[in-house]
Amino acid sequence: MTAAIEARHVAKMYRVYPGPAARLKEILSFGRRSFHQEFWALDDTSFEVPRGGALGVIGLNGSGKSTLLEIVAGTLEPTRGQVFTRGRIAALLALGAGFNPEFTGRENIRLNGEILGLSRRELERHLPRIERFAEIGEFMDRPVKTYSTGMCLRLAFSVAIHVEPEILVVDEVLAVGDAVFVNRCVHKFGEMRKRGVTVLLVSHDLALVKLLCDRALLLSRGRVVAEGEPGEVVNRYNGLVLQGQRAFAAAQAPGPAEDFAETVSSPLDFSFRHGDQQAVVAGVELCNKDGQPVRALRSGEVVRIRVTVQFRQPHPRPVVGVMIRTRIGMEVFGTNTELEETPLGAAASGDIYEVNFQFACWLTPQVYTLTVATQSPDGSSHDWLDDVLIFQVIDERRVAGVANLRATVTARKLPARSPIPA
Repeated sequence: MTAAIEARHVAKMYRVYPGPAARLKEILSFGRRSFHQEFWALDDTSFEVPRGGALGVIGLNGSGKSTLLEIVAGTLEPTRGQVFTRGRIAALLALGAGFNPEFTGRENIRLNGEILGLSRRELERHLPRIERFAEIGEFMDRPVKTYSTGMCLRLAFSVAIHVEPEILVVDEVLAVGDAVFVNRCVHKFGEMRKRGVTVLLVSHDLALVKLLCDRALLLSRGRVVAEGEPGEVVNRYNGLVLQGQRAFAAAQAPGPAEDFAETVSSPLDFSFRHGDQQAVVAGVELCNKDGQPVRALRSGEVVRIRVTVQFRQPHPRPVVGVMIRTRIGMEVFGTNTELEETPLGAAASGDIYEVNFQFACWLTPQVYTLTVATQSPDGSSHDWLDDVLIFQVIDERRVAGVANLRATVTARKLPARSPIPA
């Protein structure tokens, strides 16, 4: 299958000067002396996105995500390497980008459409749908400079998705939308994917990346450090975040800090775990009501999640928690010992605890994942294991969604009434 987006060894370098005078000195030296430092926002980045595919790009701030999207969209030239795109691109790189603040919303729609190569007839055909989706009412005929941030987002997104793009490039703009509009955008993404539109998405909303994308890319300091199934890449990202937190804490500490994650091996062998290892998960089991380990259960069956935790340091108030997600990463149910008002009490070094979470599993038939964690009350992780178990719920009765609410249905025929006037 021909790739809609293909990046080959892309790199972008910026020259950083200590001040304006240094730039002038370098110009006047006619290349004999250098007064700048090189900053590589991207370095040797390669990937492909097939037609109709959706790639999520995640990473810490400053990792090169936005630079990469600008190069793909064609608004920035790479220092090295090449990017090939096949199809009309609609890009949402920044709120209001491409809009003239003095023009009205309607005038900006026409301007953006013409830039994308649409004819006047095509624009007039799309205009009513763009207006309906944006839902900014009378502001459509007012200057864009009078719009709120949310209104700019609505208009920009509506234009981008209705000009029939073959490639949609989106950079974090949904973060400022309200819940109703974001939900509408998510449904629209699904419709576009069915039509074969290729999506390249940058977002800090990891659940959104899992929901919308079939692959993900993790950038760190301009380089690709992980690529693959979104859940796995998100776990790697969480690990990077925790490493950054530990480095910051170590820098703030008055004395040397011991890194338990590096010096002590974990009892439970699992690839995607992160935490300071002050308390570690030594075992996880999903059991039926008789205590037998299971990987498939019926909707409504009593299930027990058994978590064994070993403490490597004393802890005044440890917390153990669980989270159930769908295979695409949607969180279904989560709780912990604090929320359930079942405190473990102070733990000493070497203590081993067995924590059981028991409930009737009224989930709909599909595949789910289980995440477990040991934490402090402030939310800092000691040992976090993403998607450590996969299990399946089965049932003869089919219902939509993820929760089986065991609805009862009654119906009765009402007396005839006079016809409702048209």
